[in-house]
Amino acid sequence: MRFSMSTYSSLGKKIFMGFSGLLLCGFIVVHLIGNLTLLLPDKDPFNKYANFLTTELGNVIYIAEFLLASVFLIHIIYAIIVTLGNWRARPQKYSVVRDAKHTSKKSFASKTMIYLGIVIIAFIVWHLLHFKYGELIMYTTADGKVIRDLYIVVYKFYGNIVNVILYIAVMALLGFHLSHGFWSAFQSLGISGKRFTPFVFGLASVFAVLMAAGFIALPVWIFIITGGAL
Repeated sequence: MRFSMSTYSSLGKKIFMGFSGLLLCGFIVVHLIGNLTLLLPDKDPFNKYANFLTTELGNVIYIAEFLLASVFLIHIIYAIIVTLGNWRARPQKYSVVRDAKHTSKKSFASKTMIYLGIVIIAFIVWHLLHFKYGELIMYTTADGKVIRDLYIVVYKFYGNIVNVILYIAVMALLGFHLSHGFWSAFQSLGISGKRFTPFVFGLASVFAVLMAAGFIALPVWIFIITGGAL
């Protein structure tokens, strides 16, 4: 099968969407691990981590951002194409969402993936505007480096209960998105089996809960210890 044929075929579209989705899952894990340094009372570790990514990596960060944006766009484009194809193939909407058992796992998440994706895209724009392109506060670290104090920017932002509630809501929706997306990615890549499929389906649920809970814990903890005073 030629590459062009596989790209535009129904199977090829799902493969591209599934593979790009798994890559994004990997990014989410790395992003959460880095953000966990926000839980430390010392702001240097998080700020140095952020400074390393944005400054010390030099031009490498632009390459990494370009690759990440490309994967994200591929996922969005193929998600839209596959969803539109599914809608055309099934113009009659299901009156009730049921689990069809075996390799089919109909759920709230599976039926709302495109809508959850739109919410997540809007959140990412909001997230970047407030943090990556947000307030610029500089400070001197314990070892004498003058770097951006992103730690305090994050703490000030999540000292606001409205921001905390919005973040929790979106992370809960992200969890639903991951619960179906992680599992279906393996199905799209043709990796399945009587034992493997139930295992991955369960793993997807655990992964989704861990990611959502991990991200939700950050603003909740920040709001609790600051009392909304910042």
